[in-house]
Amino acid sequence: MDTLQLEKLKYPIGKFEAPQLISEDHLSLWFKKLKTLPSRVDLAVQKLNESQLDTPYRPEGWTVREVVHHLADSHHNAYTRFKWALTEDQPTIKAYDENAWAKGIDYKAPISLSLNYLAALHEKLIYLLENLEQSDITKSFIHPATGEKVVLKNMVGMYAWHGDHHLAQIMSLMEREGWG
Repeated sequence: MDTLQLEKLKYPIGKFEAPQLISEDHLSLWFKKLKTLPSRVDLAVQKLNESQLDTPYRPEGWTVREVVHHLADSHHNAYTRFKWALTEDQPTIKAYDENAWAKGIDYKAPISLSLNYLAALHEKLIYLLENLEQSDITKSFIHPATGEKVVLKNMVGMYAWHGDHHLAQIMSLMEREGWG
């Protein structure tokens, strides 16, 4: 498999690019994507059998099961980062090794655990986001891996993209395998 093909499998919707100016329309669309992500993921994977769930979405990539568990863990960390930025003055957040997390025993668990968690987490996240003051969405944190300041409104877009990104990985695998 050549580099271009592998890149398309890794990033079936492309990499996240934040708009220069984030409008209310952007935020509204991103909130909708975050709100609907748990049901979209659940709908996509509900008919997959154990063998299909344990199929990597690309060569040397995570399995569908691992992607579902990763979504729950990643978005859990995102929620915590939102809370830190909202309650502390530009905190430096804690990074985590997502590949090491994916090797944990809990990534072998039934996906229902992460699907249920993702649904509850997103309800809470959307409630938080939809009730923020305008000034809150411009708060930020520092990411220790890059030293960059991350503004919350950009993070909303990043995680809306993140959910779509992993869902597209699952959907493209299903399409390639004819699991429709």
